[in-house]
Amino acid sequence: MAKLLWTPGEEQIKNSNMYQFMNVINNKYHQDFSEFTSLYEWSIENIADFWETFWEFADIIASKPYDQVIDDVTKMPGARWFSGARLNFAQNLLRFRDDKTALIFKGEGQPSTKMTYAELYDEVARLAQSLKAAGIEAGDRVVGFMPNMPATIVAMLAATSLGATWSSCSPDFGIKGVLDRFGQIQPKILFTADGYFFKGKKMDSLARIADILKKLPSIEKVVVVPYTDQNADISMVPNAVHYKDFRFSESKREIEFEQLPFDHPLYVMYSSGTTGLPKCMVQSAGGILIHHLKELMLHTDLKREDTIFYFTTCGWMMWNWLTSSLAVGATLVLFDGNPFHPHPGALWEMAQDEKVTVFGTSAGYIAALVNADVKPGKTYDLGALRAVLSTGSPLSIEGFEYVYN
Repeated sequence: MAKLLWTPGEEQIKNSNMYQFMNVINNKYHQDFSEFTSLYEWSIENIADFWETFWEFADIIASKPYDQVIDDVTKMPGARWFSGARLNFAQNLLRFRDDKTALIFKGEGQPSTKMTYAELYDEVARLAQSLKAAGIEAGDRVVGFMPNMPATIVAMLAATSLGATWSSCSPDFGIKGVLDRFGQIQPKILFTADGYFFKGKKMDSLARIADILKKLPSIEKVVVVPYTDQNADISMVPNAVHYKDFRFSESKREIEFEQLPFDHPLYVMYSSGTTGLPKCMVQSAGGILIHHLKELMLHTDLKREDTIFYFTTCGWMMWNWLTSSLAVGATLVLFDGNPFHPHPGALWEMAQDEKVTVFGTSAGYIAALVNADVKPGKTYDLGALRAVLSTGSPLSIEGFEYVYN
């Protein structure tokens, strides 16, 4: 059996979201749970009761309550969840409008920038108005060929506030990789940055976009976000417009969130494409919202005072997962670039400087740290860090044991 690396103290347990939720279950259903395993067993034996209670615990915003939690728990796939409910995904992520920092962006080799929750709401409101004026409505597809930067989150929230479906690819994807994905969903509007940075080099995106558009006739407009150049030449890209010229000029607007069924399509994601064309996976607005919040609030114990980071691009599902942290009111740290530039400890230096409390990454990155003999716990002040998350193989656990000792 693997060595137990850490266990929480009693105070941390009692202050956790999981403990609070367990007490709610105990009081509501006359149970006496005191640990996770018994709560878990109850949750899978009482599926409707669990999800109904979590809906309330997470304070899901809906203009119309649901009529029924689930129609048939034995039906998989095909069960209908929270039928009758009307809600909007973006509205749930934009419930906070104060001066707390919502987004911190650290581009490779650049100083970090910040955006508050009030600024995020205002930016989304202005862009949503522009998308609406461009004819975007519920059911349309809006896509991003974007770095992991605030403008990507703004574009996604603006599109989904109208009921459009969002899909994205990382700008390091080749032309065929983008066409294999976006070519299947016929998007109307494409957001792209003019370029991105990788290993200290400025990479161009516009030439590839021009080639992509030749085989993507459904695109009616390309919105170019400045990143590597504040006023890039976009003449080579058909139907292109600079972000500053596309975004609605009037600020302090209220967003008219389109109210939609629980199962309205929110995201189109894709399989890896190793066995033919990437398979499209449509994820529903309500399903992703409540499932992400369950993972973030109960399993990650995310709270409003947390600063959460996940090393991801916009082409991986963890970008979508990280973005849902806005619904909790936490501060999100976005990084774009090479994690080993200008040195192998770049992400941990960022975690130190931004006082990251939840740090997420992949097993491959941990393996690379081990090979580079990087030991963040000895090199950087990570006193704010309380949780490290990792996807992938058990190597991640071995790697963190090595990294922190």
